[in-house]
Amino acid sequence: MVSVRKIGTTTEEKNKMIEHGEKVIRIKVPYKLASRAFHHQDSVIKVGHHFIGNGSLTAIAGPCCIESREQLFTIAAAVKSAGAKILRGGAFKPRTSPYSFQGMGEEGLKLLREAGDKFDMPVCTELMSTEDFDLVDTYTDIIQIGARNMQNYSLLKKVGQTQKPVLLKRGMSATIEEFLMSAEYIMASGNPNVILCERGIRTFESYTRNTLDLAVVCAIKELSHLPILIDPSHATGRWEMIEPISKAAVAVGCDGLMIEVHHEPENALSDGPQSLKPEKFARLMTNIQRVHFACVETDEIESVAKKHAAI
Repeated sequence: MVSVRKIGTTTEEKNKMIEHGEKVIRIKVPYKLASRAFHHQDSVIKVGHHFIGNGSLTAIAGPCCIESREQLFTIAAAVKSAGAKILRGGAFKPRTSPYSFQGMGEEGLKLLREAGDKFDMPVCTELMSTEDFDLVDTYTDIIQIGARNMQNYSLLKKVGQTQKPVLLKRGMSATIEEFLMSAEYIMASGNPNVILCERGIRTFESYTRNTLDLAVVCAIKELSHLPILIDPSHATGRWEMIEPISKAAVAVGCDGLMIEVHHEPENALSDGPQSLKPEKFARLMTNIQRVHFACVETDEIESVAKKHAAI
């Protein structure tokens, strides 16, 4: 007999698992597939030639929204040069005000794909509705589900039907369990390639755009095998906070960062105050790599010490 890894939901399915399996483990949490009890090893998500969750530090960077070819290509060249692995850019923008710039739509998607191909970078953009799925799926390498749609179950089921990586952002008032249950919707629909992203939650504080919950990184690492990124741009809403917050996120063990960059943030059509200029992004990349390497070295030293202590 061999061990099986599958989810049994009915009594009949569970009895069959007991009959044919070597061992059956009861997973008590409701997010079965996303649980570390179901999948003990960290999941590693392949995006193009890059891997997320394998111990490396991934930077996803680019403009909040795509405004023009010149704007996107200027920023793409800058973030690529600084070490970003994945290019982000919004073609459809969920804005609080209906009068704000809503994105370039399909034209923006075409520009994003062109920029990704030119600079040899996988691209990530947000999907807002099931009606736009085929369009977004055609042009992008990572499909982002934004905070406002974290519990849009029709949308989660739709992206679960593809094998393309899905970047799932935490809802602004979502608990950690609700966050993982949304990931479960995607995985239960057939797509295991989920990347979680913490972008801050809503509290009574108004100085920052949101309140960043860094403890969620530790919680996710304990509860789930899925990789988790931090979005310091939306978490703070203030460009001057992004570097120190990014350092803290790397130190606590996140798998990567998602950062908004704009060469002219004062003229940006969306989220200029939280966008880094290219030179500041380049400095951030240098500094967070130092933090990452220091943490890796510390982990290796502790691992060696534990092995010697056990001898």
